[in-house]
Amino acid sequence: MRKVLFLFGQLNDDDVEWMINTGRRRPVARGETLIQQGVPVDALFILLEGRLSVLLGRQEREIARLNAGEIVGEMSFVDARPPSATVRGLEDAEVFAISKPVLQGKLSRDMGFAARFYRALAIYLSTTVRERHRMLGASGDVSLDEVEDDADELDPNVLDGVYLAGERFDRMVKRVLAA
Repeated sequence: MRKVLFLFGQLNDDDVEWMINTGRRRPVARGETLIQQGVPVDALFILLEGRLSVLLGRQEREIARLNAGEIVGEMSFVDARPPSATVRGLEDAEVFAISKPVLQGKLSRDMGFAARFYRALAIYLSTTVRERHRMLGASGDVSLDEVEDDADELDPNVLDGVYLAGERFDRMVKRVLAA
């Protein structure tokens, strides 16, 4: 599931409006590095359109491909450590960048926003860990059928906000790309 649905499902309309008014559109050309492994990141990015590739290690082994709605740079934002992977344009793309210092300022001033923002990240990270556990379990005594059946299950708190989150993301994309 797109990370933005976790985030926008927990945030309210005012939070999303603040993000739209605060961030900026940034093009990423095919082959351009958006995030370099080991180099601090200055922003949190939401992929609006196009595709990005996530690469790991010196050999730059591709470990994931990201589509619209993915958030990039959130791990470094949460733990303040340099990125553990490189993110590069797989094709021409557009991202929405929110400056790390500006976002940190908003989080320190607005406790409601901070609670909703960090809750969304916690739900996303928890879901990711559970998916990894299911995948690892599939190599043991859990059948692949059981893993696939469970993979589509989401926390009811996430499901409640998915429709609204999708509308908020679509609104963001239209406004940012039209500007």
